[in-house]
Amino acid sequence: MRTIIAGNWKMHKDRRAAADLLAEVVSGLRSSPSRVEVIVAPAFPFLEMAAAMVAEEGVRVAAQNCHQEPQGAYTGEVSAAMLHSIGVDHCIVGHSERRQYYGESDDVVGRKVAALVAQGITPIYCCGESLEERDREAQFDVVATQLHAALAGQDHQVYGRLVVAYEPVWAIGTGRTATAAQAQEMHAFIRSELVTVAGEEAHDIPILYGGSCKPENAPELFACTDVNGGLIGGASLEASSFLELVRIAETVMA
Repeated sequence: MRTIIAGNWKMHKDRRAAADLLAEVVSGLRSSPSRVEVIVAPAFPFLEMAAAMVAEEGVRVAAQNCHQEPQGAYTGEVSAAMLHSIGVDHCIVGHSERRQYYGESDDVVGRKVAALVAQGITPIYCCGESLEERDREAQFDVVATQLHAALAGQDHQVYGRLVVAYEPVWAIGTGRTATAAQAQEMHAFIRSELVTVAGEEAHDIPILYGGSCKPENAPELFACTDVNGGLIGGASLEASSFLELVRIAETVMA
């Protein structure tokens, strides 16, 4: 099973700051090589620069979103083919912020997954429940619906490339924290649901934890059986904390 540490920079960093952060990450990995798969997801304007900077460094580059159609009159959007043409090899889709602020449905996100795989890009498919859904104990129903609606019926090449990220939205910026036991419980549930969707290939799909993962809580989280790394937000914006998460994941792998 692959172990992945992916940094989602969201709408942070200008070009110079993005280049500096990339250089620091690359330098840190050169001085302390790791078997962990490292992915960085800068904003759209810096993707081509990032791909060029890490081309020989073993670091992967992800976009933070894409459009589900191959081309067309979709002002402001970016297609999977465009991403492929500039060296992007991963793409985050279905992030909770895209669902919340832009109304993206499971159906649309599922079409994005298919579009990415058709271009040879690995989708990082996000799922997870809100605070209200967790409080009424609907988390398993919500996540199962997201997984089945977006991923059921996909071509099997999708399952061979897919990465899933669990986002407990209720534990992000709310002051509440997901315990390792809660993370493992949901990751194990996701794994079981993926088996019903993808068959035995589901056992090889990495499931990342995406709920405010930091160096302080990472050792316990990464030690969970069904947690295969993290989709990192704020802690990916500083090279020191991001590289520390890579080191922790490497230690857990060993």
